[in-house]
Amino acid sequence: MRLTMYTDYSLRVLIFLASKEPGELSTVQEISDAYQISKNHLTKIVHELGKFQLIETIRGRGGGIRLCVEPQDINVGALVRKTEDDFHLVECFDSTKNMCVLSSACQLKGVLYEALQAYFAILDRYTIADFIRNKDEIHSLLFSSGQT
Repeated sequence: MRLTMYTDYSLRVLIFLASKEPGELSTVQEISDAYQISKNHLTKIVHELGKFQLIETIRGRGGGIRLCVEPQDINVGALVRKTEDDFHLVECFDSTKNMCVLSSACQLKGVLYEALQAYFAILDRYTIADFIRNKDEIHSLLFSSGQT
C-alpha cells in the first residue's frame, strides 16, 4: 500500500497547522517553505481540507489558514479514506476492470482484503494529535527560521 503525494501532503499540512498555537494563522507559502514542496500542490490540498471542514481559510490582509477542529478529532484513517481514491491492491478488487481468470476461485484476494482492513484498523487508532506529541522537535524542524 502506498499513499499518494496528495495524502502525504494533506497529512503534512494538518501536522503543520496542529503544531501552531491554537487559532494561530499560517499561510500556504509558509507551509510550502517549511516542507520545500510546491505551493501550487498545497493550494489545491488546502482547498480540499477546507471542503472537508478540517481547516478554515480567512481571506484578505492578515488572513491565512488554521485548523477548525481539534487535532485529536482528525482521524488519520478517515482522512486517508477521503484523500485516496484507489484501494484496489490487485485487479480483482475493481469489479469493473477485473480480467483475472482466477477471480472466482482465488484465495489471495481474501488475504489481501484482510491486510487492507488491518491497515485501516491501525490508521483508525491515530489522530493528528498523536503526531505532534514531540512539538518542540517539530518546531525546531518546521519553524527554524524564527517562526512560531
